[in-house]
Amino acid sequence: MQDIEIQKSHKADLFESPDFYSIDDLLTEEHKLIRASLREFVKREISPIIEDCAQKCHFPRHIVRKFGEIGAFGPTVPQEYNPNGGLDYIAYGLMMQEIERGDSGMRSTASVQGSLVMYPIYAFGSEEQRKKYLPKLASGEYLGCFGLTEPNFGSNPSGMLTHFEDKGDYYLLNGSKMWISNSPYADVAVVWAKNEQGRIHGLIVEKGMEGFSAPEIHGKWSLRASITGELVFQDVKVPKENLLPNISGLGGPMKCLDNARYGIAWGALGAAMDCYDTAKRYAIERIQFDKPIGSFQLVQKKLAEMLTEITKAQLVCWRLGTLKNEGKATTAQISLAKRNNVEIAINIAREARQILGGMGITGEYPIMRHSMNLESVLTYEGTHDIHLLILGHDITGIPAFK
Repeated sequence: MQDIEIQKSHKADLFESPDFYSIDDLLTEEHKLIRASLREFVKREISPIIEDCAQKCHFPRHIVRKFGEIGAFGPTVPQEYNPNGGLDYIAYGLMMQEIERGDSGMRSTASVQGSLVMYPIYAFGSEEQRKKYLPKLASGEYLGCFGLTEPNFGSNPSGMLTHFEDKGDYYLLNGSKMWISNSPYADVAVVWAKNEQGRIHGLIVEKGMEGFSAPEIHGKWSLRASITGELVFQDVKVPKENLLPNISGLGGPMKCLDNARYGIAWGALGAAMDCYDTAKRYAIERIQFDKPIGSFQLVQKKLAEMLTEITKAQLVCWRLGTLKNEGKATTAQISLAKRNNVEIAINIAREARQILGGMGITGEYPIMRHSMNLESVLTYEGTHDIHLLILGHDITGIPAFK
């Protein structure tokens, strides 16, 4: 975890967002102002360093405070606990879109903090917990992580082995979690574990508690600018006031995942937009056979299909955002958006890479980085296949998980 000197790129970030169906007309002026603010932030703070961070597999830790300053952490949490909060879900989605346009790993940092750490503390925590943790998480003073997935239980979280026992004055926590974004640097972890009766509860575990460690996972080919690790609990004494009192059962973490998947649907769209914009610019500028490659039918076909899928995904996000604001968005609706938008993003990244030819695999352009990142996004917060089955269950009423 030693400091690494990061080189800034001198290449200008010229991104322009496609809006073929004038979806901006459906946004408020506040939405557009928030999006513009985040877009400028990404161009200033993320784009110049992200390629070097990815090449060196380095998490730019300073970005946590900057995310706090721009209001990217938990923007839907009320202003009582987050001075930059009180925004609606379309504003939140647009923020995730812009950040993931910069990099999926950077969006992971922001969405884990907001959807998987701040949200459960706000929704399921005590007033004391909200006041203690939320302002520090919102500002970026604290970094948080979410402990659900285990080495042997990913798509089947109900089988988790992590557990805690009531020892009178405290809970004794044992077990481990795997593939946890932010964990090596996290100050707090929202951990899901079973009590003696096998009922799942959430616990807030703090860095420095004896027996708690968070080793980093090395050797990733994806999300290389994000920090990923484990959570290991060996007889960790967790104060009883750290139990989230207002939820029990698997429904708690599933509600958190709904919020995270919603943000991913918007975020993956941002990555798709960046790949499309890059490929379009390259196709107009790159000369082969004495003319721009954008004049060739097959290149135009690729660009036309990219724009079509982006436009459909934009409409899905906007409609889902309005449903979320009304409290009507269902798990299956969110699942559809996450699965579809990640799929179209990874397909667009692959097609864009082909348009760029050999240049598409270099760090001079963002496409290969997006493509590698999206391989992880396709899997986390519910795999592509699991989301198909969630939708299939909603369609037929018959669960296909077992």
